Amino acid sequence: LGWAPCPGLPPSTAALLASGPDGEMLWLEVTHRPGQTPCVRLMGRYLLPPCKQRWHTCVAFLPQGGLLVCGDRRGSLLLFTCSSSPGRAVESTGIAHGGTDSVSEDSGGELEPSCFLHKGALPLEAPVSMLFGLHGKMGVTSVACHGGYVYSTGRDGVYRQLCLQGQQLEVLRKHRPCKGLQWIEELRFTPDGDLLVLGFHADNFVVWSSRTGENLHCVPCGGGHRSWSYWNSPSAEAFAFVKCGDVMLYHREAEPCEQQVLLASLHGREIACVRRLGAVAVPGHPTLNIFVTGSEDTTACVLALSEHSRGAMPLARLSDHISSVRALALATPAGPGDEGLSALLFSAGGRAQIECYRLLCTADPASKSTVACQVIHVASHRLDEHWERKKNRHKLVKMDPETRYMSLSVVPGTSIEQLLTPWKFLAAACSDGSVRVFGLLEAARKLVLVAESFHHQRCVLKVEAFLHARAGGERHLLCSAATDGSIAFWDITSPITDAADTLHGAEGEMQPLALGAPLVTVMAHSCGVNSLHVQETPEGRYLVASGSDDGSIHVCLLEVAVGRGEAVAGTCLRVLERVARPCAHAAHVTGIRVLRPDLLLSASVDQRLTLWHRGLGGLDALSTTFFHVPDLAELDCWEVGEAGGALQYYCVLCGQGLEMLR
Repeated sequence: LGWAPCPGLPPSTAALLASGPDGEMLWLEVTHRPGQTPCVRLMGRYLLPPCKQRWHTCVAFLPQGGLLVCGDRRGSLLLFTCSSSPGRAVESTGIAHGGTDSVSEDSGGELEPSCFLHKGALPLEAPVSMLFGLHGKMGVTSVACHGGYVYSTGRDGVYRQLCLQGQQLEVLRKHRPCKGLQWIEELRFTPDGDLLVLGFHADNFVVWSSRTGENLHCVPCGGGHRSWSYWNSPSAEAFAFVKCGDVMLYHREAEPCEQQVLLASLHGREIACVRRLGAVAVPGHPTLNIFVTGSEDTTACVLALSEHSRGAMPLARLSDHISSVRALALATPAGPGDEGLSALLFSAGGRAQIECYRLLCTADPASKSTVACQVIHVASHRLDEHWERKKNRHKLVKMDPETRYMSLSVVPGTSIEQLLTPWKFLAAACSDGSVRVFGLLEAARKLVLVAESFHHQRCVLKVEAFLHARAGGERHLLCSAATDGSIAFWDITSPITDAADTLHGAEGEMQPLALGAPLVTVMAHSCGVNSLHVQETPEGRYLVASGSDDGSIHVCLLEVAVGRGEAVAGTCLRVLERVARPCAHAAHVTGIRVLRPDLLLSASVDQRLTLWHRGLGGLDALSTTFFHVPDLAELDCWEVGEAGGALQYYCVLCGQGLEMLR
C-alpha cells in the first residue's frame, strides 16, 4: 500500500495504490467523510512486469495529468496512462456506491469489498514506457516531479533525472551525491533552490545538500530503516523511525550557524582542464560566458562567469566519473542558436573512462544565475568494460586499470551526410602509449572504440585533430605528442571511413582497427610536450605550436598535399619551416595558442602569460602579464568582435583556481 498526491483532487480525497497477486496494482480514490465510512472508488488497474518480487514501491502522478510514474521492487521505472474523466468516474462511482450503500449503522463500519468484486469492469493496463532495472535489484525508493522533470531514487547510490518525450521516459543524467551514500531514500526541493538528498550512510541517517556538497544533518540511528519520517523547519528538525517494534524520535533545535562562506569553491581539488562553451545574452543583464571545468575531485562543472560581477556561478555538476577528469572536448564549435548554446561535451580522465553529454544553456532571467543549463547524458565508455566483452579474454592480459586519458580532440567534419547514421569521431591521448579513436552515434547513445595505435611506446600527452579540405578532397589529420618531445602526424581518413562503414553494417559493434604509421614525426622538444595547438593559415598551410616541460616553445609550418598516385594514404606532409624558442618560460609551458599566423600566446607554471610575434627571425616577446593561478594546467582562448571591427582576445586559465583575462 502507498499513498500518492494526485493533482486536481479535493483536500478530502487522496489516491491510494495497492499491489496484489500476479503483479496487479490498483488505483483507489479514498474520500474522507466526517462521521461516515470513507468512500472508496476504483479508478484503474495496472500490470507490473514479471519479476521475483512483483510489487510497487512508489508512485507519482505527473502534473500534466493523464500519466503516472511507478517504481517497483525490481528497480524498474514504469509509465502508465491514467484517466479520471467524468465517464470513467461515473462508472467507478457507481461501483463504489454499490459497496457503500451496503454499509449500515449496525455493521460496525465494515466495508464490503464490492469495488474489488467488480474490478473486471476496468481494463488491466500495461505500461506505455518501461526502464527495466534502472536502479538495480534493490528497488526504487521514491519518484518525484519538479520543474517539468521526473526524479527517481534507489538503493544503488544514485538518483536520476528524467524527462517525458511523448509517452516515453528518457533518462537525462544520473547523480551520485557523495561517497558511501548507497541507500538513497528521498529527494526534497527547498524554496531557495537547493536539492536535499535523504538517505542512510552506514548506520546514520543523513541529509545531504547538493548545492553545498556537504551533510547538513547526521542522525546515528542504526541505518537502513524502512519505516521513517523526517521533518524540518528553520527552528527545529525531527526524525522518527521504527526499530525493533519501537517508535523512536530524534528532535533537535536549530543552532546558529557560525560558519560564513566568503567565496564558494568550484571544485574540491585543482582544476585540470577548462573549455569555453560560449556566451549567453540575458535581457536586462550583462552577457555571461559559459565554461566547463574538470577537476581532480572527479567532477566536471558547467559554470557561468560574469565580467561585471567578477563571480562564477555553477550551473550544473557532472559526477559520473570514478576518477579524476583530465581532459575536455566540445564536439562542435560552440555558438549561439535559436534556443541558446548547444554542444556535445566529452570528458575523460582516470580509469580509462570517457563520458559524453549534450549541453543546452538558455537565458533564464527568473533564476539566480540568469542562465538555465540542461544536461543530457549521452554515452560512456571504459576500456575494462570493452575487455569484459571480448571472447577468450582468459587468454589475454587485461588492460592496465591505471590508464588515463591525457587529452581529447574531436575530429572535425566527420558527421558525413552520406552515411545513414552520422557518427562523430573523437581522438584520445592515453597514458599507456596509445592513440585511440572513438566513434559516437548520439541517436543510439553508443560510444565505440574504432581504431588505435601504440606507435609512441610511451605516454601520449596531447592530441589535436584538424581537417584539410581542398579541391583534391578532404583529409582528416591528427597530431599527437608524447613525453619524449616528439610530435607525430597521422592521416586518419581511411580508418575513419572504414570504421563508419563497419559500424553501419555491424550495428555499432566492431573490433578496433589499426591507425597505421604516422606520415611524419618531428622531434620538437627534449622532453614532454604539455601544450599543443594547430591553426590553419590563409594560404592553406598549418601552424603547429607546442610547449614543453623544459620551458621551450616550438612552431612548425606544414604543407599538406593530397597525392593522386600511390602515395602513402594518398597524403604527403612537408615541414616548410621550424622555429624554436628555448627557455621561453622558467617552468613548464602548459598552455599555448596560435591567435594569428604572426601572433602566439603562451602560459606557464611560472605564472606568466606571454604574447609572441612570429617573424622571419623567429619568436619575439611582445608583452608579458602575470596571472594569479598557481600550478597552471591549461589555457583556452577565444576572440570577440568589438565596435569598429577590431578583435579582442580573451583567455581563461585553470589550475589551483580559475582566472579570465583579456
